[in-house]
Amino acid sequence: MSATARPNILIFMTDQEQAQVTLPDHPCRTPNLDRIAAQGVRFTHVYPPMAHCCPARASFMTGLYPSQHGVYNNVDNDQAYRRGLKPGVETFSEKLAESGYDLYYSGKWHISAEERPTDRGWKEWLYVTEISKEQGDRRQMFRNKPSERGRTDRKRGELLRPGWGSKQLYGSTPAVYEEMKDYDIVQKGVEQLQKLKDSTDPWCVYIGVNGPHDPFIVPEKYATMYNPDDIPLPPNYHDALTDKPGVYRRMRKVFDQLTEQEVKESIAHYWGYCTMMDDLFGEVLQALEANGQMDNTLILFLSDHGEHAGAHGLYAKGISNFDEGYRVPCLISWPGHITQPGSSVDEFVTLMDIAPTLLEAAGAGPLAKCSGASLQPFLRGEKPEAWRSIMFTQCNGTEVLYTSRMVKDRKYKFVYNPADIDELYDLERDPHELVNIIDKPELEPVKERMYTRMWEQAYLYEDTIFNPYVTVATADYGPAIINE
Repeated sequence: MSATARPNILIFMTDQEQAQVTLPDHPCRTPNLDRIAAQGVRFTHVYPPMAHCCPARASFMTGLYPSQHGVYNNVDNDQAYRRGLKPGVETFSEKLAESGYDLYYSGKWHISAEERPTDRGWKEWLYVTEISKEQGDRRQMFRNKPSERGRTDRKRGELLRPGWGSKQLYGSTPAVYEEMKDYDIVQKGVEQLQKLKDSTDPWCVYIGVNGPHDPFIVPEKYATMYNPDDIPLPPNYHDALTDKPGVYRRMRKVFDQLTEQEVKESIAHYWGYCTMMDDLFGEVLQALEANGQMDNTLILFLSDHGEHAGAHGLYAKGISNFDEGYRVPCLISWPGHITQPGSSVDEFVTLMDIAPTLLEAAGAGPLAKCSGASLQPFLRGEKPEAWRSIMFTQCNGTEVLYTSRMVKDRKYKFVYNPADIDELYDLERDPHELVNIIDKPELEPVKERMYTRMWEQAYLYEDTIFNPYVTVATADYGPAIINE
């Protein structure tokens, strides 16, 4: 591939955007995403290896599972397993830089508390969310806060948490669109695109916004964009979670303060937030067009993980393995290189596939180690013969240390919870994951098969869950099953 044929690369990454909200038949309006989808390829079943910012973003950058790159949970937290990538782990940005790309970074980092983008090949650090290496004394912080015990004057959209401080889940802000922090992030990226207008060297620009991460507090225009009365409750909202791990019920107890009308209002605000992210994405597309950069730019839009948005009565993401919290949007446009513009790919895709995809498109050298696979065949309208038939994820906890593993195929989804009951869902009959069928005797062969697949994946990707000590080796079928 000649230097002149190498594409520029534009990456726009949101935070906590549910894939379902961006699909064509969804009432949430995302016209700029629709435009890119019409000229590119939409990947409809894309998952991070963990529904949490830091491990998901590290996997996006490295093409590796958390067990391989070493970022297991929030790096900017007192309970972090690690505060950065393992020694020797490469990122796709380094490979792009080595191959002659100029790289520019604007927005959220959240991959390491020990390094900055400039340490990983990004030539200019435009704007990065600050990550402090010192958390300070949290004990003292709470010593100085009012307990709020016994408080009953809950505001609309507010969650009361005695001893922790209340949290406003959704609402409006007097700030206008141009005063939002994400607008600043996007404009810094746009400014850099303008500087690159006449560049003859290939470039990669990353723009990472903070939205639509909770709390869903947006300008009035977006807060009132969708009528809550027109929004149905999620089809699994009334799931009492009685047949699922107890930690799910404990999380739901916090959100059960909300009335059903407030749940609808929260979803309306979330949709408005997603539309605002789409408007910000539109600012970038407009800049590319104005600068004449569209024809030779590979555009990637994606998110790091999903958002429950009331599904199963939950919000945010993390420990639970439900589809709404994991599945993310992913669209790729590359003029002249998409065989079937407007097509959708329903195969299982992971964020770890992005690194090899970009490196192949750029004609750059591959990562020395990578657990993902390039999506380039799909852009050509082809399906690789050996493409994955299952999805495997690794949860090692968020700020609360907790272990689970998920493996799913088109028919079943299995979740191994060493500290609680396992989960098994028939996705054909129960797509909203309402009924846990793990204890049905007639499905014992299915459970055994899913356990086998899980251990096979765990072995292949150097997982950390092989401790045989009797108090923690609680799986119904242990890893030796793969030898049978």
